[in-house]
Amino acid sequence: MIAYISRRILEAIPTVLGVTILSFIMIHVVPGNPIRVLLGTHYTVERAAELTKTLGLDKPLYVQYFVWLGDLLQGNFGQSYTYDKPVVSLMLQALPHTIIIVVLAVLLAHLFAVFLGSVQAYFENTKFDQFVTVINYFFYSMPTFWLGIILVIIFSVDLPWLPSSGIVNMQLSNPGFGDWAKHLVLPIASLFIVSVAGWARYMRSSMREALLQDYVRTARMKGAKEFHVIFVHALRNSILPLITLLGLSLPALLSGALFIEEIFNYPGMGLLYWDAVNARDYPIIMGITVFIGLVTVLGNLLADILYAFVDPRISY
Repeated sequence: MIAYISRRILEAIPTVLGVTILSFIMIHVVPGNPIRVLLGTHYTVERAAELTKTLGLDKPLYVQYFVWLGDLLQGNFGQSYTYDKPVVSLMLQALPHTIIIVVLAVLLAHLFAVFLGSVQAYFENTKFDQFVTVINYFFYSMPTFWLGIILVIIFSVDLPWLPSSGIVNMQLSNPGFGDWAKHLVLPIASLFIVSVAGWARYMRSSMREALLQDYVRTARMKGAKEFHVIFVHALRNSILPLITLLGLSLPALLSGALFIEEIFNYPGMGLLYWDAVNARDYPIIMGITVFIGLVTVLGNLLADILYAFVDPRISY
């Protein structure tokens, strides 16, 4: 297993390197200039030339890339243009907030999708199955940011039950756990609903095939209870596609978190990335891009490792 993991990590290095090259080129060729953003109303040709030289933006693009890559290999993600702070420190401040909403959304969505898909497969082609399928397709086709806006309108404007932005109520002198949890409900719900809608469809299809297998018939003939047949015998084999989706969905969830954090003004990696794009803050953009690339690689590796734990027939 250790040899397999080491080989996969080595194979992932060219992929991450390719992501950095493409991202570096794209953010430098799109319209926009960080110099104009930084100087604002104080922009002059002389100041622009001086700041461009100070930031190293006057060098050829390939030179800028190799300088940035050399710093990255030493653990230096660069200095933010707008915040004048190390990118690593900014990411470490924002990362825990993003991890909270993404991890909770993933765990809750997977648990609910497994249960919902299994029940749908058991009651296949009934009115319940048809109704849930329609609801799943409805939310699966819905953009995450649009769902977030709808939830804000319903639960923060029409029914002022939940806060629409921030992480705590700044007007409270000592906001506690309850206030913090209330601010998490809508961001997590936005990611949760869309994720369940997609994953439950895969779980239904996989469970449907598992329930037709011989070992399920054998378990029933031996007198095993239906709950035990579905959630013990059939579930372990039908959950494999969902494990694959777990690794592949992490980048999608992080990108969805970008829009969600912007809508809810939630101080995570997504909001930091959004502000960096608007300000053309190249070090932050590249730092978060590399991080998402690493998460994608690790997510796929995690899915492969979980396969071996769930299915004993798979060996590395």
